[in-house]
Amino acid sequence: MTPKERAIAAFSLQIPDQVPTFELGFTLAPEMFGINLYPSDLNRENIHRLSPRDRERRLHEVAEDIVRVFDALDYCIIPGHFGAGYVEGTFISPERKFLFNRVRERTGGRRMLGYTADGTFPITARNGVQAFAYRMANDPQGLHAEAKARMETAIERNKHLADAGVEVALLCADYCDVRGPFLSPAQFGEFIQPYLAKIIDECKKAGLYTVKHTDGNIMPILEQLVACQPHALHSLDPMAGVDIRQVKARVGHRVALVGNVNCALMQSGTDEELIASAQYCLTHGKPGGGYIFSTCNLPYRGMPPHRYQMALDVWKAMRDYP
Repeated sequence: MTPKERAIAAFSLQIPDQVPTFELGFTLAPEMFGINLYPSDLNRENIHRLSPRDRERRLHEVAEDIVRVFDALDYCIIPGHFGAGYVEGTFISPERKFLFNRVRERTGGRRMLGYTADGTFPITARNGVQAFAYRMANDPQGLHAEAKARMETAIERNKHLADAGVEVALLCADYCDVRGPFLSPAQFGEFIQPYLAKIIDECKKAGLYTVKHTDGNIMPILEQLVACQPHALHSLDPMAGVDIRQVKARVGHRVALVGNVNCALMQSGTDEELIASAQYCLTHGKPGGGYIFSTCNLPYRGMPPHRYQMALDVWKAMRDYP
C-alpha cells in the first residue's frame, strides 16, 4: 500500500498493511535534513520582489525540498503550509496553488496534502477566554452571529482548498488545557459543536478527509467531538491525562485516532520513557486499524532531532500488521 492508501484505510477504520504516520507540522527540517522549508525570499513580504522567472524557479526548488523531506519521513499526509504564498479568508494566492500542484505532481499520488481548515472559535487562555465568557453571558446572539460568519468563511475557503488539490482538512482550533475544556460541555454544545459539525459535513461534501485537533484534556467533550463525525481525532494529549487505550475502547469504532506520543518526553524525558510512550501508543492504537502514529502536538523547533527520530524508530519497528 502507498502512504495515502494507508491513511485512507485508517480514516475508514480499516486495517492497512502498516500504521501510517504524519504530523500537523514539522519544523526540524534544518536540523534533520539541512533544508529550510520557510525560505525568507518566498514569504509574503518578499515574494513579489522576485521576477516571475525567479519566482517560478524558487517555487520549483521549494517543492522539491518539501517532497524530499516528507518522502524521507514517509508521512502519509504532507502538511501543506510550507514554502510560499498564503491563504487569507477565502483567497488562495497563486504561489500557494502552484506549490500545492507541484508537490502533488512530484509525490505521484503516494501522499495526501493537508492544510489548516478550521473556522470555530479557538478557546484558549491566550485567545481571551475571559472575554469570551463575558460575551456568552452578555451577548450570546452576537457570539452566534460571529460563529456563523466564521463557519461560512471556513466552508467557502475549504471548497477552494479542495479545488486547489488539498485532500485533508486539518481542523486546528484548540478548546482545552490540561485541566479540561475552557467551556462547559453545555456551552461547548451551544457555541462550538454545531458550527464544527457543519464545517466537517461541508468538508466531506467537498471531498476532504477531516482531522480534528485540539490539545488538552478532551475527555469531558469527547462524545461531542465524535458526534461531529470527523474522520479522525488528533492530539489525544497524554500530558493532559488522555489515555489512548481508554479513548480507543470508548470511540475507536467510530473515529480514527491520531497522536498520543508524549512531546514533553521528547524534550525532557529519558530515552526509556520516550520509547515507552511510543510503544504504548502503537500497542493500544494499532489493533483493529483506525490509528495514525503521531506526537501529541508536533516536532517543534528546539526539540533534539534524535529524540523525534527515536520515536520514528519505534514506529518503524512496530508499524506492520500481521
